[in-house]
Amino acid sequence: MKYQSQSIAKLYFIAAIGLFVGQILFGVTLGLQYVIGDFLFPEIPFNVARMVHTNLLIVWLLFGFMGSAYYLVPEESERELYAPWLAKLMFWIFLIAGALTILGYLMVPYATLAEITMNDLLPTMGREFLEQPTITKIGIVIVALAFLFNIGMTILTGRKTVISLVLLTGLIGLAVFFLFSFYNPDNVVMDKYFWWFVVHLWVEGVWELIMAAMLAYVLIKVTGVDREVIEKWLYIIIAMALISGLIGTGHHFFWIGAPDYWQWLGSIFSAIEPIPFFMMTLFAFNVVNKRRRDHPNKAAVLWALGTAVMAFLGAGVWGFLHTLAPVNFYTHGTQITAAHGHMAFYGAYVMVILTMISYSMPLMRGKQAGNARAQVIEMWSFWLMTVAMVFITLFLTGAGILQVYLQRYSDTPLGFMATQDKLEIFYWAREGAGVIFLIGLFLYIYSFFAKGEDVVMPEAAVAS
Repeated sequence: MKYQSQSIAKLYFIAAIGLFVGQILFGVTLGLQYVIGDFLFPEIPFNVARMVHTNLLIVWLLFGFMGSAYYLVPEESERELYAPWLAKLMFWIFLIAGALTILGYLMVPYATLAEITMNDLLPTMGREFLEQPTITKIGIVIVALAFLFNIGMTILTGRKTVISLVLLTGLIGLAVFFLFSFYNPDNVVMDKYFWWFVVHLWVEGVWELIMAAMLAYVLIKVTGVDREVIEKWLYIIIAMALISGLIGTGHHFFWIGAPDYWQWLGSIFSAIEPIPFFMMTLFAFNVVNKRRRDHPNKAAVLWALGTAVMAFLGAGVWGFLHTLAPVNFYTHGTQITAAHGHMAFYGAYVMVILTMISYSMPLMRGKQAGNARAQVIEMWSFWLMTVAMVFITLFLTGAGILQVYLQRYSDTPLGFMATQDKLEIFYWAREGAGVIFLIGLFLYIYSFFAKGEDVVMPEAAVAS
C-alpha cells in the first residue's frame, strides 16, 4: 500500500462482506419459502425477505464500489485522498442509515414505515429495488455526492489516468441515474418506463464502466502488462458497453405500453450487449497470458479471470437467451429472468468486488498476498461459490423453461400456482446450491484469518 488514505477502503470492504453474508442468508431463507410456504411466517413474510435480500445486494455492492475507488484512486492519482475524514464520516452515515432501513423493513409493516418516514411529502416508496424510504434515498444522494466530491477532487488534483477517468464517469452516472428513483408518476407505464432508467442504466450501463476500470486496475497490478495495452482494450469495451447498454434499455419496454418501435430497438441493441462482455473475457485472458510478472496473489488472478468469464455467461449469454422480443413475449417475468439476474450480478459485480478485496486486503495488512494456506482456502471458496452459482442458474433456467411451457405455451395452460407446484424439484435443487454458495462465502471470510507460511515472492518478480 503506497498511500495511507488507501486504508479507508478496509472499512468499506469489511462492511460490504458483512452485508453480503446477510444478503445470502436471506436468499437461502427465500429459497426455503419457495418450497415451505409458511417458513418463518408471519415473522418474516416472503415479500419482506425478498425486499431485504435485494436491498442488501444493492447496498453492499455500493460499499464495495466505494471501497474499491478509495483504494485505487489514490494510487492512480499518485496522491493521498482529498478528504479522508469525509470518507470515514460518510461510511458511518451510510452504514447506520442502511442498517436502520433494513431493521425498518423487518420490524415495521411497510405501510407504517412509509407513514413514519413521511413518504406522503415526496412519494418514492413501493417500487421493486427502490423500496427505501424517501429519507433513506435522500441520505444515499448525500453520501454519493460527498463520495464523488472526494474522488473527483483526488483525481482532478492528481495524475489522470484512463482507469480513474472511466471509473469517475461510471460513478457520476451511478449518482445521476439514481435521481430517477425520486420520480414516481401516477401513470403506471410512465412509472415503469423511468424505473428502468435506474435499474437497467445502472447494471447494464454505468456500472459496467466501474467494473471495467476495477478489473483493468487489478490486471495491471498482477500482470505487469503495459498500461497502454490495457487502456486500448478499456476504451473499446466501454464504448461497446455504452452503445449497446443505453439503447438496450428498450428490451424492458416491450410489454409495458411503450411505443412498438422499442421492440426493434430493444432487440437489436440488446443482441449487441454480450459483445463487450465477450471482449472483457478476451481482454483478461490475453493480458494474463502476456504477463511480465508472476504475482504471488494467485487467488486475485483467479478472481479476475473468473469475473470476465462469469460476467460473459451471466450478463452476456443468459441475457441474450431471452432478450429478443419474440422470445421475451413468453419468458418475461419467469424464472429465466431470475436465472439471468443471479448469474449476471454475481459474475459482473460480486466477483469484481471480491477481486479487489482479494488483491488489496493483504496489501492493507502489510503483505503482498495471503499466506499459502489462505490462498488455497480462498481458491476453494472461489470454486464453491462459482460452481454453486452456475448450478443455481441452471436449476432456475430449467424451472423457467418448464414454467413457460406449462403456463404460457401449452394448449392447456396451467395457472400460476399449479405451475409452481410442478417446479418444486428445481427449487429444492436451487436451495441446495444456495447452501453450498453460503459455505463458499464463509470460506472466503475464513481465508483472511487462516494462519500459514507467508508468500515471500517479490511483486516485481518476472515470470521465467
